Parts: sequence; C-alpha cells; structure tokens
Amino acid sequence: MATAIRLSRGGSKKRPYYKIVVTDSRSARDGKFIERIGSYNPLLAKDDEKRVVLDAERAKHWISVGAQPSDRVARFLDAAGVKERAARSNPNKAKPGEKATERAEERATKLAEAEEAKKAAEEAAKAPVEAPAEEAPAAEAAPEENAEG
Repeated sequence: MATAIRLSRGGSKKRPYYKIVVTDSRSARDGKFIERIGSYNPLLAKDDEKRVVLDAERAKHWISVGAQPSDRVARFLDAAGVKERAARSNPNKAKPGEKATERAEERATKLAEAEEAKKAAEEAAKAPVEAPAEEAPAAEAAPEENAEG
C-alpha cells in the first residue's frame, strides 16, 4: 500500500485548519487516514510555535517505511529537521506571459517615440531663426536642377 503524509483540511469556511496525517495515497483528502501526526494552523503568525505541531518521531518512522510527504508537508519536515528537502527552482514562473510581454513592448516603443518627438521639438526650438531661411533657397534650387536634367 502506497502511503502519503499530507494535509487534511478542517475548519469552517475561510478559517482553514489542517491535520498532518499519514494515509493511503488513494483515499480522499479529508477521508480515512491511518494516523494523525500533527497539525497546521495557517491563521497563526509565522513565528508562532503552535502554527505547525508535528510528532517528529512518528514522521521519521513513516518516512522510513516508505511514506511520501506532499510538498507542503516536506517543507514542515525540513524545518523540523526530519527530512531534508531539495530546493526547487522554476525560473519560468516569474516570467510574464505572451500578452504581458507584448503590452510591455508596445509601451516601450510608444515611450521611445514620445522621447524622440520631444527631442526633435527641443532641437527645433533651439535651432537659429536663420536656418529656415537657408533651407528655402535650397528648396528652390532643387526644382531647377530637375528641370535642367
């Protein structure tokens, strides 16, 4: 029989309270269990000693006979020094999705365009007043060259 060490939910709506139980892995979450080895109250402060109550000796026994802890229970066992838990790393979890990256790229291009327009407006304001007058004869010369050529 495959056994698991997992949480069994109790408590009322919006007020969870969990029992840490050893159970057949095929049984329901809140169903029949073999042995209760502790409790977990997520409503208490993280530094409260009653937040996680665990019988470490019984947990060691059940792990020695092959019981597999769930992820959350493995964290509790690691904190209690019963079983070391390998750190997990999922670098892709923090990455934004496709739509979010598209929106970020659009925002970045709009910002870049706005900055370019602002710089162009500043340069036009700083340019000497005579510069547009110099451009006018050059514009008139261009059509004459085209007419001759």
